[in-house]
Amino acid sequence: MAKRHEPVIHNAGKFGRTTEAKADPITTEVIRHALNSAANQMKRALIRTSFSPIIYEVLDFAVAIYDKDIRLLSQAPSLPMFMGTLSFCINEAVKANGGPEMLRPGDALIYNWPFGTGSHPQDMVIIMPVFFRDEELIGYTAIKGHWLDIGAKDPYCTDTTDVFQEGVIFPGVKIYKENVLNEDVFRMIMANTRVPQMVRGDLDAQVTGCRVGVKSLLEVVERFGLDTYRSAVDDMFDHGERIVRSYFEKIPDGRYVGKGEMDNNGVTKDRIPFEIVLEVKGSDVTLDFSGVPDEQVGPTNSPLPTTISASRVAITMLAGYGEAPHEGHFRPLTVITRPGSMFDPLPPAPSFIYGWPGLQSIEVIYNAVSNALPKAVPAQSGGCICSLVAWGQREETREPWADGTPLPTGQGAWDGGDGGTMLHIAESATRFTPAEVWEHRNPWIIEQLSLAEDSVGPGKWRGGPGLNLDIRMTEDTLITTVFERSLNAPWGLAGGREARPNNCYAEMPDGEVHSIAKATHFHMPKDSILQMRTGGGGGYGNPAERPVEMVKRDLEDGYITEAYAREHYPHAFA
Repeated sequence: MAKRHEPVIHNAGKFGRTTEAKADPITTEVIRHALNSAANQMKRALIRTSFSPIIYEVLDFAVAIYDKDIRLLSQAPSLPMFMGTLSFCINEAVKANGGPEMLRPGDALIYNWPFGTGSHPQDMVIIMPVFFRDEELIGYTAIKGHWLDIGAKDPYCTDTTDVFQEGVIFPGVKIYKENVLNEDVFRMIMANTRVPQMVRGDLDAQVTGCRVGVKSLLEVVERFGLDTYRSAVDDMFDHGERIVRSYFEKIPDGRYVGKGEMDNNGVTKDRIPFEIVLEVKGSDVTLDFSGVPDEQVGPTNSPLPTTISASRVAITMLAGYGEAPHEGHFRPLTVITRPGSMFDPLPPAPSFIYGWPGLQSIEVIYNAVSNALPKAVPAQSGGCICSLVAWGQREETREPWADGTPLPTGQGAWDGGDGGTMLHIAESATRFTPAEVWEHRNPWIIEQLSLAEDSVGPGKWRGGPGLNLDIRMTEDTLITTVFERSLNAPWGLAGGREARPNNCYAEMPDGEVHSIAKATHFHMPKDSILQMRTGGGGGYGNPAERPVEMVKRDLEDGYITEAYAREHYPHAFA
């Protein structure tokens, strides 16, 4: 059992101006968009040069640009859950190298210590300092991307019991020193992966993307001048802060509790209920995680950077009015955690499936908001990213291969619309690998890929449908699956009802079926079928109020069967 610690208060955004000067609003907007464009150039460079589908198809990465005080300037649309973690990564990696004064132009740091990244070691971070005219440090570019394998006991794990089973650690060492490759570190990387060709390609792609970011940021500063650039950044942050505060001013002051539950921790089978408290006072928002359970013996622990990132995502998705995120949006938010808990574990606690409690926390935060403003948030989504990772050796060549992807779930309905089918809020800018890519690269045949009938949560507005995906293995394959919330149906709001939960099954060639919602190193022999069933979204409002014509359209579109319609919408048959 982890030792209990006193709660700790964390400011989610940095305050203070670096200059007293004010830029004119038009210049500020031009610079804001130029910074977003710079981050997007990093993203495009990474996608075009990476080797792994999980990078160039799924977009399982984040790219961002920070100023010298490690304040977020811009991030390209990709993986929102990484949004709030890169500042921790930069801070810890730079500190591990002796501080900013030890950095030089052309340096690149490599960092993946989970308690500084918030992730499993496979989420590797490359960081580059940005020097104005090769003299003054003005910022950093960073890319965090998922590598298919970095020497863990398995390429993906649900059953680790300490951090050292989860992959080789690179604690902020220099992979490039003044643009020269550090051969010693590079050889260590290549020696600790099952798929060296893919890892080498993705490492090179991340370095390339960071270099593009360095060049693009310097172009912005050269164009406008350092003083104008800095004053515009301060004005940009102040404006973003005002936007978020204007949203939370509409929520009545009070203390609101959201409730969630994890199926298990991956090692023991006990369910893990937890609560998150949302406190609103004026335009200040506090999310209190201090009452959650102690850190788990299995890897469903969310290190502090991901807990804060999930809080940032939840708040900015609600209150950011669709703007690209930056440091100013985070200023109204305070996060309280308890070191040694599931949402602030301490070394050497395992955290390989860190993202799943993080995903749940966003839904639970929205559940808390619904107690204050039911119309402000949707019903629950499928509540998971339903991950599959597969690997093996090709029969003919013995060449190692690996692949992985999240799967879409149904999204919750809201006051005014049905839910759609897409990846979770925390992965909303990532993508689902096309079936054609899978069948071309991997020893698979896709036997079914369809929206699932009757998976939606009924309501005046129905939830989005989940997915049915069946894959037949044409060669022996090893898999890891992470399907959370298989024991809890997605909740509805305002009288809306629950949707289908997630689950995953393995049908063996002899017809035997295994339930494998969380499974590590599970052997799928040739001709076995992996059956993935992602959850639907919860409904919103009383199902009796759904217009008859919308029920009939759902029947025609195949979202629901007649039996389902008669059960939940009997008024449509009156």
